[in-house]
Amino acid sequence: MPRHHNRSRLAALVAAAALAVTGLAACSSDGGGGDVTLQYGIWDQVQKPAMQKIADAFEKENPGISVKIQVTPFSQYWTKLQTAVTGGSAPDVFWMNGPNSKLYASNGVLAPLDGVDTAKYSEGLTDIYTYEGKLYGAPKDFDTIGVWYDKTLFDAAGVAYPQAGWTWDDYLATAKALTNPEAGVWGSAAALNDQQNYYNTIPQAGGYVINDDGTKTGYGEPEALEGIRFWVDQITAGVSPTQQQMTDTPPEDAFLSGKVAMYWSGSWSANKFGQDATIKDHVGVAPLPTGPKGNQSVVHGLANVANAKSPHLDAAKKFAVFASGKQAAEIQATSGAVIPAYEGTQQAWIDSYPSFDLSVFTDALDTAVPYPASTNTAAWVTIQDQTLSQVWALSITPEEGLATLAEKMQSSLNKEKK
Repeated sequence: MPRHHNRSRLAALVAAAALAVTGLAACSSDGGGGDVTLQYGIWDQVQKPAMQKIADAFEKENPGISVKIQVTPFSQYWTKLQTAVTGGSAPDVFWMNGPNSKLYASNGVLAPLDGVDTAKYSEGLTDIYTYEGKLYGAPKDFDTIGVWYDKTLFDAAGVAYPQAGWTWDDYLATAKALTNPEAGVWGSAAALNDQQNYYNTIPQAGGYVINDDGTKTGYGEPEALEGIRFWVDQITAGVSPTQQQMTDTPPEDAFLSGKVAMYWSGSWSANKFGQDATIKDHVGVAPLPTGPKGNQSVVHGLANVANAKSPHLDAAKKFAVFASGKQAAEIQATSGAVIPAYEGTQQAWIDSYPSFDLSVFTDALDTAVPYPASTNTAAWVTIQDQTLSQVWALSITPEEGLATLAEKMQSSLNKEKK
């Protein structure tokens, strides 16, 4: 199952903007005796047991407040949330991600949160949920990117496993050594994937997708071109499947079936790979290779937010903060599903799958860059995907594609509300 926010398309937000016709569950209601019931909207069934434990712990500390969890699949989450917001029936507390956070904050949907000790979270995470100087989301978990690799393919080719400190050149040489056309094996999968691939290599080349205040694109800069070329050159060199082949067989499927030796993916893959008896013992994970300016990973994660229109706003804000606090983080960590954002609680997650060196993902926080987002991320992500799909298909050059993308994306950013 794809990770809850491993959404490179963001079509969900586009649909949300157009509104859906189905509503989310009814808003919170008072129970008997004046007790308060908070509705908590999430999108990952796998995490529901841990979220229930967090809700139970909150209820124990806050007699008179109960929490009811609503799970809506990610594919429907944003459309239903938008409709519920419009109709005044949105959950009191719900999950939020980076691409949507500024849109919802700027439209007055979210309440600023008090009582969040921001020192306990990575600055890259709190930046994602800050709008006009106010924090609207309490970071719940985070994910970074690493290179998952197939030990069996490395062993068969007599190639050493990747080590920390390796470079782009090392990566490409390794991919070449592992590529075996006769066996139908590629060294790498140069997928058209923003979060997992080029949102990392662009900063590694010294570039940026969008500047800190969300007003300017970096796609027109030579560093962005270098970060894109890293991937496209793999396709032209034959060490990666073509775009058409990766459309026919998703890169993760090719990796899990032993046809791709190295696959860039997030910390969320640990839970999937670690629970699969057929693959868990022959895959490993390494830090990202170092480009011209470092081996930065993009960092993303979820936040708990409070509905500004909740009839129980104080209780909603209190639970949003609690559900991202230390006790909640420790519950999350032992579940193994995600890395808790709260500082000092990640070790239990690292220990959850000892056969993988999961410290790769927590160490990546030291140099991580925030997930690119603006007030209306979806508008330019659509342009990004359409343009880069032509580049990946080799129907236009990277230079042509990025020149077009930079112009169109800048025009989109210029239209956003300041």
